[in-house]
Amino acid sequence: MNFTSRRRTHHRSEQTERPGLTELLPPPPVPGLGPDRELLLKETLLRKAAVAEPRGGLTPRASRPRRRLVRVMVPAVACALAVGGIVVVNLADTPGHGTTAVTGSRAPGTSEAAHLLDRIALAAAGKKQPTVGADQFVYIESQVAYAGQSAGGGKVTMPPAHTRQVWLSVDGSRPGLLREEGEPDSSLGGDAPVHDLDSRGATPKPRNSHQEAASISDPTHQYVASLPTDPDALLRLIRAETRGQGQDPDQRAFTAIGELLAETWAPPQVSAALYKAAAKIPGVTVVDAATDATGRKGIAVARTAHGQQTQWIFDRTTYAFLGERTVLTEAGDAGPAGTVVGTSAVLTKAAVDRAGETPAPTTT
Repeated sequence: MNFTSRRRTHHRSEQTERPGLTELLPPPPVPGLGPDRELLLKETLLRKAAVAEPRGGLTPRASRPRRRLVRVMVPAVACALAVGGIVVVNLADTPGHGTTAVTGSRAPGTSEAAHLLDRIALAAAGKKQPTVGADQFVYIESQVAYAGQSAGGGKVTMPPAHTRQVWLSVDGSRPGLLREEGEPDSSLGGDAPVHDLDSRGATPKPRNSHQEAASISDPTHQYVASLPTDPDALLRLIRAETRGQGQDPDQRAFTAIGELLAETWAPPQVSAALYKAAAKIPGVTVVDAATDATGRKGIAVARTAHGQQTQWIFDRTTYAFLGERTVLTEAGDAGPAGTVVGTSAVLTKAAVDRAGETPAPTTT
């Protein structure tokens, strides 16, 4: 209790106290306005303020270009697909959307997230990873679940998690494969290769259009392996290549890094640089407890934007990347705050010789 301040208040003069007492009185009426006109003015101002403030929910926004039909849960824009009366809601694509309360999230601006990401980066840099051949495929197996909503609206429902397997050509020269439980196989890429000559008389070398277009949003394994390992340079590159893919440049960068963590098998030094780059993004926080799609519990690094929180979940002991979770932080048509609308768990990453081949399990 602050006794000093109370003593000072006790000895104030009437003239000193008058301004403070004046603040307790109701504001005077606006001159020239009757009660009805004044109420109408207030309502108009409130409506304008509500329109100006971005809200979470299911409002569609411009969808970012996708490299392949590999990943539905992408924290960047809200999309909906009407299929047979069912709307599959890509809420994980909306920066800022989650039946579990969001608890343990620390306030933005603290250094706790940066400290945690430094430890995660150190663990990633020390991880052993075999060399991946240019003619191989990166294989990623995961468990995923995405919220759906009926065409008539209402609260979203979360189906059980299902298995997803994807094979991605290392250099982009051959079509990959997506195999998702309950769905037919999908070919990824598949553009016919074009042959280049380094010089007259040289042996033609095949290349694929994906190789020319390789970028942060459209990566091959070779491209990811060539990314800068300096966090500042890497973050500048990510910001430059994701410009125009959403309203919030910080969320765009956070989303892009999360996609690279979940959708590629980055070499250890590149993974470490990605985590260190994420630590430089404003608004990144720590969530003390989070659970991935298989029920594995861990600690999460998160960012909230427009009513939705995107969480990257890590093992508390090894700091291995477990998966992602997307949670509503604002109540809306989709459900109350705390509703989980997207979840994943990365189980295996490995290199294989052909699409469709399954390796011996390699836990990430």
